[in-house]
Amino acid sequence: MDKNTVTGFILIAAVLIGFTWWNQPSQEQMEEVRKQDSIAQVQQKIRAEKKAKEQEKQKAVEMAALADSTAAFHAALQGTAKDVILKNDKLELTLSTKGGTVQKAVIKGYEDRMDNKDLTLFDANDQQLKFLLAGKDLNIITSDLYFTPSNQSDSTVTMTAVAGNGQELVLTYLLGKDYLLHMSLEARGMSGLFSPSYNQMDIVWTERCRQQEKGFTFENRYASLTWHETEGGTDYLNEAKAYQDEAIEEDFDWVAFKNQFFSAVMISKDGYAKNALMTSIPQEKETGYLKEYAAKMKTAFDPTGQKPSEFEFYFGPNNFRLLQKVEKESAFGKDLEMERLVYLGWPLFRIINRWFTLYVFDWLTGLGLNMGIVLILITLLLKAITFPMVKKSYMSSAKMRVLKPKLEEATKKYDKPEDQMQKQQAMMSLYAKYGVSPLSGCLPMLIQMPIWIAMFNFVPNAIQLRRESFMWIDDLSTYDPIIEWSSNIWLIGDHLSLTCILFCVSNVLYSYMTMRQQRDQMVGQQAEQMKMMQWMMYLMPVMFFFMFNDYSSGLNFYYFVSLFFSAAIMWTLRKTTNDEKLLAILEANYKENQNNPKKMSGMAARLEALQKQAEEMKRQQGRR
Repeated sequence: MDKNTVTGFILIAAVLIGFTWWNQPSQEQMEEVRKQDSIAQVQQKIRAEKKAKEQEKQKAVEMAALADSTAAFHAALQGTAKDVILKNDKLELTLSTKGGTVQKAVIKGYEDRMDNKDLTLFDANDQQLKFLLAGKDLNIITSDLYFTPSNQSDSTVTMTAVAGNGQELVLTYLLGKDYLLHMSLEARGMSGLFSPSYNQMDIVWTERCRQQEKGFTFENRYASLTWHETEGGTDYLNEAKAYQDEAIEEDFDWVAFKNQFFSAVMISKDGYAKNALMTSIPQEKETGYLKEYAAKMKTAFDPTGQKPSEFEFYFGPNNFRLLQKVEKESAFGKDLEMERLVYLGWPLFRIINRWFTLYVFDWLTGLGLNMGIVLILITLLLKAITFPMVKKSYMSSAKMRVLKPKLEEATKKYDKPEDQMQKQQAMMSLYAKYGVSPLSGCLPMLIQMPIWIAMFNFVPNAIQLRRESFMWIDDLSTYDPIIEWSSNIWLIGDHLSLTCILFCVSNVLYSYMTMRQQRDQMVGQQAEQMKMMQWMMYLMPVMFFFMFNDYSSGLNFYYFVSLFFSAAIMWTLRKTTNDEKLLAILEANYKENQNNPKKMSGMAARLEALQKQAEEMKRQQGRR
């Protein structure tokens, strides 16, 4: 380190120290900051006291409501909670006589993460549903009432809460042949308890969404509170953010407490009114829960009992075709679009998955093939479809490669930085004379990228991959660890996924092959710049590792296989391309174009226009 360098460092340090000293706050400014901090603390204390008072007030209102309801439903407030079971081949539901609603849902035939043969979606500790009816002199909260069951069978039950004097609140349930439960709520003889204008009741539905899969982080990414707007389309609360009583500004038909592969859905025949309040709070990994959900809604209620309030519940898997089928079984005749619980991506990617990937996937799974084989066959099919464009891209690169000596000779006089525009124009002119389009190599990438992104959305949401093994992979729907540890390491987590490592290694190999191909066709400074860019390209697989280590092994396996076949195709094309014959074809094109000169078009024409514009500006500056 020479004297000037040392002097420079000392001066920089002196400037920084001086700047820091100059900008330090004065005693008066520090006193003002302390004063503001004190004010902020007082304001925070006031807000805390206000919140505590509001909570006390709310508790008092609830106690008053309970006291009011006691007057009308004195008998129904006493009793012993008993379980009522509704079941079929797909679902077993436990209803409690206290509250009259579903307390537990068991989905048959799907293993849980503890390897139990049936999966418990929720139980009484996880979920609560209550209906609130505001009368003239009383408030009725169904969760406080004891109901008497009658007309009970494996698929039906009637729950009745008696208020006396012929006044009853009746809940009727009918379980369908699979995952759909129909319910009606009817008030009998209670019209005098409500004002003439009363036509809506409140619903409060809460759930702590259970972790059902091995990979907490990955599953939590696909767990969201979702609803379907009456005018069409679905919306949801961002999975990564916490929401407390988020107002929904549209009317909607259903709300779903969704995790990655299973959902609890509540559908209203009359729909839910706008300004409902939704809550979604992510939970910590150690709790065994993904989200804390809550929905506070309003829907139609007829106090006269002439028209019951009707609902349908779906407790089942997020299977696209199954959800379409269940919607047809609904008695409400609405376009519910419940299949949107299976997220297929943004509009372009959704179209690819909806009208291509799903049909191919259904066809291959219908053959009874292992899911790993299905992913390989889908990859091969996509490669076959895109092969003509990939070959065209490669041949374009090969043409530029064999023309490289001629390009270097034609552009060697343009090596100065200020001559780069002329150099580009000369190259494009030469390409045009030989019939080469350098932009044709971009098209296959533009075609393949949407497919890659579409599969990024499709594979993690395909419940068919859940619990499916392939080679060393135990479950294609979650990560496949080759090593695990107890503590969590930043960016890595608590494991290393083998398919993620294979994907990243194959990405390095493919990047090396593509960069070598591009370097072979570049001229002059372009080749030097490529050497600098290659390190950035090698860093991408490292970034992918940190991103995809938690992702499903099925997705990583698909990307690994896709890159492997892409590299194999590129290697095969390189080995089967005769550079001498290709150059002869280009020379023939050059002679033909000399005899029949064509006007430049496309990029070459634009570069020529830019060059002329730049030269004109230089002449004008020279005159000045």
